[in-house]
Amino acid sequence: MKAIQIVELSGPDTALALVDMEEPEASHSMTPGSGVVVDVHAAGVAFPELLQTRGEYQIKPPLPFVPGSEVGGVVRSAPEGASVRAGDRVAAFCMLGAWAETTVAPEHFVFELPDELDFAQGAALVLNYHTAYFSLVTRGQLSEGETVLVHGAAGGVGTASIQVAKGLGARTIAVVSSDEKERIARDAGADEVVRSDGEWKDQAKDLSGGGVDVVVDPVGGDRFTDSLRALREGGRLVVVGFTGGSIPEVKVNRLLLNNISVVGAGWGAFVLKKPDVIRSHGEEIGKLIEQGSVRPLIGQRFPLEQAADALKLLDSRQALAKVVLDVRS
Repeated sequence: MKAIQIVELSGPDTALALVDMEEPEASHSMTPGSGVVVDVHAAGVAFPELLQTRGEYQIKPPLPFVPGSEVGGVVRSAPEGASVRAGDRVAAFCMLGAWAETTVAPEHFVFELPDELDFAQGAALVLNYHTAYFSLVTRGQLSEGETVLVHGAAGGVGTASIQVAKGLGARTIAVVSSDEKERIARDAGADEVVRSDGEWKDQAKDLSGGGVDVVVDPVGGDRFTDSLRALREGGRLVVVGFTGGSIPEVKVNRLLLNNISVVGAGWGAFVLKKPDVIRSHGEEIGKLIEQGSVRPLIGQRFPLEQAADALKLLDSRQALAKVVLDVRS
């Protein structure tokens, strides 16, 4: 099969190689026994893959390895008792190995793809939407009627967070940096949009009647303190990641004086050994798909052999919605 490998830790310009290699066996290190073999039609591109090309991600497989964790495709084979079977259209999360014509995923990370979604949307579903649900519900304790501020609102996690929050009955305020990104955020369903280079904190407080209930922050950096200031009493700032490049620090007296919270949302670390939680979250997201709230937005698309260009797009902060690789026509 054809696949992309990371062959050196030199960044997206030179780290990748298109190779011919043996197809994977129906086993997976993430789960005992056999996994689900999936013929990949589309693969997701995410920030962890960019970090992996530089050796900066917490998961550091020996070189060379096939990166990528998200796919939309068709089941070739599945173990006895699995919830899917050969021929099913699926969205799957495989941790590594997605950037290839065939991959293997643990059974509890494979979800039947509804007819409403295509393969590219399937490749955008698991990582971003499970992260969004975990961040908002499990960690952010979101309630119906609350207001959610979303940073990086035109990206994969951002658009997913807007749609999940809306589906759960929340009002959403998107923070973006350009007209084009505002269009993406509004397409995702944002109720209000503010600009990151303006007085977004004050605007968010005005729009929410004194402060938002939840902030979802996959960006980090210098906007962190203003995010705390944008919260109302009892508000929660959910830390999802640091795509902005720097890791902020918090003066805990702010939390004490304003009765607010900062919580971490490390989805992967929490769920990897909790298959029942993964299935439960998948069922809840399935309900949001059924009611029409969740429709992953696809931005730029690249053929498999142009994976480096996809990563450079992420690196330049020019990615819109979910970036995908088209693996099969």
